[in-house]
Amino acid sequence: MDREQDHLQSLGKETKYRQDYAPEVLETFENKHPDNDYWVRFNCPEFTTLCPITGQPDFAEIRIAYVPDRRMVESKSLKLYLFSFRSHGDFHEDCVNIIMKDLIRLMDPKYIEVTGFFTPRGGISIWPYANYGRPGTRWEDIARTRLEQHDMP
Repeated sequence: MDREQDHLQSLGKETKYRQDYAPEVLETFENKHPDNDYWVRFNCPEFTTLCPITGQPDFAEIRIAYVPDRRMVESKSLKLYLFSFRSHGDFHEDCVNIIMKDLIRLMDPKYIEVTGFFTPRGGISIWPYANYGRPGTRWEDIARTRLEQHDMP
């Protein structure tokens, strides 16, 4: 019997951490409830990346929330993907948008939003937020409204 979990490469195997940005480690599985609209949220409090100018480490909590359609991201592969930013140099705003766009390409969700709560460096915290709603659907309108009314804590 061909089980979907048999196709997952990371789950249940020895963890191998990539040393640079690696979107190819992301994996999906079938959403068993595509007829329901529901939220899936990941809180990743140990995200690290490098400043592209100074090479100094930046630390953040990355929050990812999405409404799935047919495919969902597998959590261990997401962890490995986020870890792959550890030696990668990008600005905070770029990281948030790259993560969102990679997950859109991977899953084609109905809706997704990604927030980065970066810890202060030089006395300033940066908290970028990006979202997406599938064009031509009510989710496009929800994305626009959430962005327009967005007020981060």
